Amino acid sequence: MLVLLLQGCALGYYWQAASGHLDVMRRAQPIDRLLEAPGTDEALAERLRTVREVRRFAVDELGLPDNASYTRYADLQRSAVVYNVVAVPEFSLEPRQWCFPVAGCVPYRGYFSRERADTKAGALLARGYDTHVGGVTAYSTLGRFNDPVLNTMLDRGVTATAAVIFHELAHQQLYVADDASFNEAYAVAVEQHGTRRWLASRGDTAALTAYEQLLSRQEALTDLIRAQRERLEALYASSLPPAQMRARKAEAFAQMRDDYVRVRAGWDDGPHFDGWFNRPLNNSHLLAVATYRDLVPGFEALLARSGDIVHFHEAARELADKPVGERHARLHALAAERDGSARSGAPARALAED
Repeated sequence: MLVLLLQGCALGYYWQAASGHLDVMRRAQPIDRLLEAPGTDEALAERLRTVREVRRFAVDELGLPDNASYTRYADLQRSAVVYNVVAVPEFSLEPRQWCFPVAGCVPYRGYFSRERADTKAGALLARGYDTHVGGVTAYSTLGRFNDPVLNTMLDRGVTATAAVIFHELAHQQLYVADDASFNEAYAVAVEQHGTRRWLASRGDTAALTAYEQLLSRQEALTDLIRAQRERLEALYASSLPPAQMRARKAEAFAQMRDDYVRVRAGWDDGPHFDGWFNRPLNNSHLLAVATYRDLVPGFEALLARSGDIVHFHEAARELADKPVGERHARLHALAAERDGSARSGAPARALAED
């Protein structure tokens, strides 16, 4: 309550955040109780049994926290738990930051109501920002609450459910205030390593092959967005008048779409990003990929060097204790040392350049 009172005009925002989170927690029921209840839908019960398997694997094989998170289930009756607002200036790639108690500063602002998120995004758009609103499957309270499994986490299939649990537990394992790029890349590295190992432990070769295909295509998307960011950085550093810069910006996004069509033509059936490219794109859409992906190769290299996941967590924690510039530089150096120009995404880059 003291935090809320000190925020003054931010009281309304924190109230919706607190009430939204409490509603999620109120809906949560113990998974064990649901599995014992005779009226539980069998399809849901099968998914929840898989969640218990994933949760145990996370502790026993990945060294992730052994607590009561993801031992309860909540059906929110909606497709996203939170809606994040992202805002970036029209001629910049540096996002608007919002700062919060505990979590520190992050490049987004979350709302439990889509309407509230759209209203905030509209207000920022009127102030000259490029904005978008994205629905979120899950969020972490960093171990301060026992985070439940949500229907939004189950809706995308078994592999995606395991991946998001590993990702969110990684945030409980290690989180550095004011460094979203570090936090998300670390969690992505744990998520990908854990999902591969979990699928392999089940002997699910088909699911593992499909997951590797997804990662390869995500890397192709990352490369396209990286190229777009380089184009825009050069443009925004120029001294062109706003009207001309705006026109060049539109041309750059058109080129990115053309590049995607060329890459997409080489794909057979399977995951794709048509929906993402079919929407009106702006600077804010490029942010999430950069936040989640830029430091992942460095963490992959750190994991390979560490030898096992437990020593990897320790090495990542040592990095977290260093100043932000030093920790980022170290991760970039590790990626370069590991494979130089031929990173783990080389097949995707070759595809993009073919």
